[in-house]
Amino acid sequence: MTRFRPCIDLHAGQVKQIVGATLTDSSNDLKTNYVSEHSPGYFAKLYEENGLTGAHVIMLGPGNQDAAEEALAAWKDGLQVGGGITDQNARSWIEKGAEKVIITSFLFPNGTFSLPRLKSVLEALGSDKNKLVIDLSCRRKGDTWFVAMNKWQTITDMELSQESISLLEPYCSEFLIHAADNEGLQQGIDHELVRKLAEWCTIPVTYAGGGRNMEDLETVQMLSNGKVDLTIGSALDIFGGSGVKFEDCVGWNVAQT
Repeated sequence: MTRFRPCIDLHAGQVKQIVGATLTDSSNDLKTNYVSEHSPGYFAKLYEENGLTGAHVIMLGPGNQDAAEEALAAWKDGLQVGGGITDQNARSWIEKGAEKVIITSFLFPNGTFSLPRLKSVLEALGSDKNKLVIDLSCRRKGDTWFVAMNKWQTITDMELSQESISLLEPYCSEFLIHAADNEGLQQGIDHELVRKLAEWCTIPVTYAGGGRNMEDLETVQMLSNGKVDLTIGSALDIFGGSGVKFEDCVGWNVAQT
């Protein structure tokens, strides 16, 4: 059944909710929805206390390592961490307390998918694919979606399709897929992408981008027949939003068990 999955998005060492499409190398372009007064560790403990497994901590750019480590220390082996993960540091993040590492950009040197790089990450994790999540966050190009890297600004050569999903599934335990064009806008989810993910994926997959109310959880469950989980960020009251109460999301997950 579809579950609510929480997040801790880190930017410049703080917990923030931002508009994904504005995340460029220039701080002048950044549109921030919310900057929390609470620490990453606060949210990690909040998720642990409410049994919200599968939460992801994403480091959006430099200056976030200490903040990520704080979150992992607060809930050891309870959080997934992504942002700048490579074959050189993947193991160290597991040792710092991550349940799983999430990887995107390292797999696409110069925007081109590299299977050898994926295999090198898996090897660094002791060939344990249960420690690896592949982030296939994407942007629309007409009626298709292509994986986006480098803070969602660089479009890679990988189209999201049954073929690409089937290629990657043997190497990881789940997928995380942000619809970058919808991220942070609270204007609704990409219905067609959710349908396709349910059709293509045989392992767990979490969709993020545009979630704005509890009805979106119901919609994702209906569109995916319960196969796709949903992350809600900017609309949550704990992130300054007004569309979704955190306690209602917790209640949703309880009701699905």
